[in-house]
Amino acid sequence: MYILNFIRGFCMALADSIPGVSGGTIAFILGFYDEFVSSLHNLISGSKVERINALRFLSKIGIGWATGFILSVIFITAIFEKNIYEISSLFLGFIIASIPLIIKSEKRTLSEGKNIIFLLIGIVVVFTMTYFNPISSSGRSFSIKAENLGLIFGIYIFLSGMIAISAMVLPGISGSTILLIFGLYTPILNAIKGILKLNFEYLPGIVIFGSGILIGVLLTIRSVRYLLRKFRSQTIYCIIGLMIGSIYAVIMGPLSLEVPQSPMNLESFNIIFFVIGCILVPALEMLKVLLKSKSDDLEQDTHIEDMI
Repeated sequence: MYILNFIRGFCMALADSIPGVSGGTIAFILGFYDEFVSSLHNLISGSKVERINALRFLSKIGIGWATGFILSVIFITAIFEKNIYEISSLFLGFIIASIPLIIKSEKRTLSEGKNIIFLLIGIVVVFTMTYFNPISSSGRSFSIKAENLGLIFGIYIFLSGMIAISAMVLPGISGSTILLIFGLYTPILNAIKGILKLNFEYLPGIVIFGSGILIGVLLTIRSVRYLLRKFRSQTIYCIIGLMIGSIYAVIMGPLSLEVPQSPMNLESFNIIFFVIGCILVPALEMLKVLLKSKSDDLEQDTHIEDMI
């Protein structure tokens, strides 16, 4: 099971590190989302036994996630700004291909058509956040080096971390998309890459961002778990709305670069990368079947060994 959970975490990291679908969406597609959320909840407020079991599960996921995230950051920061329109086209493929999979998985839940208003709410929330984002709309470039940190900007980074981690947990819009909306995606990636290169000018900003993530986890896990249990239909509709709205966020994403570029249009849209993104998401669905088969084989082998 270690290899299985490592792969799960690795795939989640690939999603979390790029604007598009969230790590929660990948967990949803690969069939372990409920176990993931329950483990996070038990780690925070479960019994001693539940916390130990949750820690064992999440540590395996975490090692795969850390590996995938570091590799992604190194790779993405090297190509992101130079190939922004190709990457954005890839992100659009991820988003658009993921929506039908979630609808398929939650077909029974979404049968309550009266809750479609929550889909519209999700779309409006992301559109509004993107349109009125003070950083992207200003056309200025930002860095989270210590010399640039003031009280207001520090609070902004902290709140962005809180909201981003909430999005990463939900199967819908990714935390990276939230950072893209807030104009902090490239600055955060560059800061993480800088720290990996032992440039500690970025450390205070990352500490602030990490603190926001920690508080965000503590505040949102119970809420997410509660909403998915008590108001699943409304929550899933809203998640799909957030994903649809994130299409606009990705299109406007080039404005948040350190050297702002024009939003993506039909001329800069790359159909090849879009198709690749559309293909990769169903490939993850096939991986879910393969991993489940391997897991069942491992459990069967363990059961036979126990009998012997």
